[in-house]
Amino acid sequence: MTALKPSLPMLSFFLLLSLYSNTFIHTALADGVTPEEAKQLRDEVREMFYHAFNGYMEHAFPLDELRPQSCGGEDSLGGYALTLIDSLDTLALLGDRDRFAASVEWIGKNLQFDINKTVSVFETTIRVLGGLLSAHLIASDYATGMKIPTYNNELLNLAEDLARRLLPAFDTPSGIPFGSVNLMHGVDEHESKITSTAGGGTLTLEFGVLSRLTKDPIFEQVTMNAVRGLWARRSRLNLVGAHINVFTGEWTQKDAGIGTSIDSFYEYLLKAYLLFGDEEYLFIFQEAYAAAMHYLYNDPWYVEVNMDSAAVVWPLFNSLQAFWPGLQREILILQFEPILLSLVCGKDMVSLQRALILLRSVFRYLDAGRDMVASLQYSARCPCGFCHISDVEFHKQEDHMESFFLAETVKYLWLLFDLAVGPDNLVENGPYKYIFSTEGHLLPATPEISLVREHCSYFGAYCHTGNMQNESCASDVASNPQETNDGSLYGRVRTRFPSGSTFSDSTPISGLIKGVCPGLTHGQKFGISYVASSHRAQEESRNQRKPTVAESHSLVVVPGQTSDYSPSENKNYHEKFSESSERGSVSDTPQKR
Repeated sequence: MTALKPSLPMLSFFLLLSLYSNTFIHTALADGVTPEEAKQLRDEVREMFYHAFNGYMEHAFPLDELRPQSCGGEDSLGGYALTLIDSLDTLALLGDRDRFAASVEWIGKNLQFDINKTVSVFETTIRVLGGLLSAHLIASDYATGMKIPTYNNELLNLAEDLARRLLPAFDTPSGIPFGSVNLMHGVDEHESKITSTAGGGTLTLEFGVLSRLTKDPIFEQVTMNAVRGLWARRSRLNLVGAHINVFTGEWTQKDAGIGTSIDSFYEYLLKAYLLFGDEEYLFIFQEAYAAAMHYLYNDPWYVEVNMDSAAVVWPLFNSLQAFWPGLQREILILQFEPILLSLVCGKDMVSLQRALILLRSVFRYLDAGRDMVASLQYSARCPCGFCHISDVEFHKQEDHMESFFLAETVKYLWLLFDLAVGPDNLVENGPYKYIFSTEGHLLPATPEISLVREHCSYFGAYCHTGNMQNESCASDVASNPQETNDGSLYGRVRTRFPSGSTFSDSTPISGLIKGVCPGLTHGQKFGISYVASSHRAQEESRNQRKPTVAESHSLVVVPGQTSDYSPSENKNYHEKFSESSERGSVSDTPQKR
């Protein structure tokens, strides 16, 4: 999701709305949710956040998550104050300087990842790594209005330490990571070799931002190689399955869809392009999206099909597919500038109609948001927070509150109503456009993150300044790289990994080097060769057919505001941190799983 800034074309667009459709924003808003009601709903959502956040801080912190019914806590992911980390940028978004600063300070002083815990690579990346990076970018930048004067990159240092502990998961022949890794010992020898497409393909934003901030390309390299590893094993129909063996590259579940186990793979392809500007992400997304719309769309639903034959295997809608319309809105937003320019010239009434449909959908979201708030308050509100609902028909509550309730649910609801009232938050008022991660974390398109890489010879390098010495780029490429017959290069790339890991100083795991081939089409530059499964290869050999490949590939995958609390409550809040700090770090907390 991008936050777009007003511009002259945008103002002209709204003028045209009044001329052609006689529709004004506030008039349309009054037909459903009035501005005054939107303000009341925004304030109600803020109260919901603090009801849950205060419940966590009082009854669960520094454990991972709150038990909102019994008013207790539990370590559900890794035992490192998960809900607090996941809530950081929501505190900043609400303008809560005191609690944001106190939380950042406590985390910087007390959190550590040198713990004997096996964690999900996917969940740890989107919740913890993303939460730390987002809060770092807010706390370190005057432009956000939330800069902490005493902050000294503590969260960034923690993020880098955590990511290096996740890197051993990527040590696979396919480049697709294991699903879990031990933060102290790496990948266990008995760890499952099966991972989901979403688990392997939804890491690019967080790892990519970390590479740009630390100027170490390894994080971006391994996650892009994971995407390439998945895309190289797509079917002839450009569909990907749900689960894959990271060693053999064989699909263990060939159901292709846009929901469970695959959803955010599509999401991060588009968002990585929006944030980093690299057209390889866009090319893969365009190919994958076109295939999804051709084979999966069955008006008005999306089905799941066999990735090889497109035969329907599951005709029902599941909740994780609900992100898709939002993704399609982002595609439409990408077209806004040319659409608006044509509107100003009065030449594109079709685009005007599409834009009107888009605008009207925003008003429907306000109605839906109002219903969601009422439903959450009625069904999910518990004594100390908001309970998980295991049965929506009978409103059956479970004594568990996911950290993403504070990272995503209340954040999106608050933004929805705040936008209707008249936005007064760092996303809309700040100098940057923002991408929201799949966990709802704010990732700004700052020059340091979003400038296109220049002159570096391999994918993943970030050229921070014009000081392009050999040691920053060229020295990372082994001498005498081989040149393929289509002009692309591949070889070994030197990378840095945690000491004691199974990686060597020079490893082919991230050895894909981006060739410079002027004049090639996107498909020729970014198409990735199919890696046919052994079963498919044998079958094609028997039938004396050549393996199917995408046309003319040039890349080769090389294995190897003020809040509702009083000053006295704020004093107690700081005391809560002090008491916890005196008890010791999070890693010393007894586990209650």
